[in-house]
Amino acid sequence: MNIRVMKIEDFDRVHALWMSIKGFGIRSVDDSREGVERFLKRNPTTSVVAEEDGKIVGAILCGHDGRRGCLYHVCVDVNHRMKGIGKAMVVFTMEALKKEGINKVSLIAFTQNDIGNAFWKEIGWTKREDLNYYDFTLNEANITAFIQ
Repeated sequence: MNIRVMKIEDFDRVHALWMSIKGFGIRSVDDSREGVERFLKRNPTTSVVAEEDGKIVGAILCGHDGRRGCLYHVCVDVNHRMKGIGKAMVVFTMEALKKEGINKVSLIAFTQNDIGNAFWKEIGWTKREDLNYYDFTLNEANITAFIQ
């Protein structure tokens, strides 16, 4: 298993992984090749893939705004779960964020994502009950589709 920084050349294999995850939310603009390339250029050292025998079996988009880090699209191929891959990728991203002086990290998990929510609890993340998350759409063309 090789955990390494994600590159734009990984996009097709990462996108195929995303499309294989049931309940995954993909945005038409943000998660396009161009959107991911823009994200990786802004955050060149913090996103990660897990690769085994040339196949990408896990991925995390991770970035920061100079103050707080954020994890997006954390996923592991269903046939490779429960092997420590997710945790190893999270550790990789946290170390990359620390090197950039980031001290706090957040993420959003869909409430119906029982597997993901159990994972975050298991590895010591705290579910916030003291705030509300608000969203505002600037680009109506950026439609979210959920993988069935």
